[in-house]
Amino acid sequence: MWFVIFAEDHENSLEGRKQARPAHLERLKTLQNDGRLLVAGPCPAIAELDPGVLGFTGSVVIAEFDSQEEAEQWANDDPYWQAGVYKKATVKPFNAVLPN
Repeated sequence: MWFVIFAEDHENSLEGRKQARPAHLERLKTLQNDGRLLVAGPCPAIAELDPGVLGFTGSVVIAEFDSQEEAEQWANDDPYWQAGVYKKATVKPFNAVLPN
């Protein structure tokens, strides 16, 4: 089943994001290579592709996992946690309806 993972950043998380980004992306690429990633990306602090020093407020990942528990464990193992980027993550089942 698909799950949406919405992780919220601590304020001033940009430096931590920069440091942990390679490891974060590597995990996402593994999901992508396995055909289990629908979409992933950060939420800019302002409506710009590059928010500059304002950074990001969180991240969204929609990926396929066998269970809620597996999705939560995957989310909790993200390198952004160890880097102090994330303060909260919400994991919910997701039905992909469109596009089909």
